Amino acid sequence: MRPVGQGAPRAGGELARAVIEIAAARGLRIAVAESLTGGLLADAFVSVPGSSRVFSGGVVAYDTALKHSVLGVDAELLREKGPVDGEVARQMASGVRRVCAVPREEGADPVPADIGIATTGVAGPEPDPQTGQAVGTVWVGVCLGERARSLEYSLSGERGDIRNGSVAAALELILNELARSAELESE
Repeated sequence: MRPVGQGAPRAGGELARAVIEIAAARGLRIAVAESLTGGLLADAFVSVPGSSRVFSGGVVAYDTALKHSVLGVDAELLREKGPVDGEVARQMASGVRRVCAVPREEGADPVPADIGIATTGVAGPEPDPQTGQAVGTVWVGVCLGERARSLEYSLSGERGDIRNGSVAAALELILNELARSAELESE
């Protein structure tokens, strides 16, 4: 579990701008699946001028049932683990790529987004009612092409702090994944 909030993190706008610039330079499209952030991650992207070059859209799947019916998260996994889980975050990130598929050129068939980012967790003020997980438990999933992974974070503060910290964590994770994929491509 990675704690977040140590030191002064860059503002979400700066991180989103950096992601957009890298994605635009590489011709990549981004989609987001959000639970606890409730649209804040999408807002971080669309607040950056020129984001339409790379941002396809997002899904706010706040209710657990939507994680399955819209994003394709395995129903058995949701029953066994609940919505706040690393595999759930990975499947959300993967599923939103498909849900937010768009044509790359006029008249072409829709193509899944290149990057899917997902947030799921417990913003509080109470522990998760389904699993009892502690306030501040957050999973961020990222799917870049066929490679998907997730990281767990332990955030502190009020509900708004946890939600904003989750956005910053998601943006930092995708920046790291973009750098990692660039390294892999250059080898």
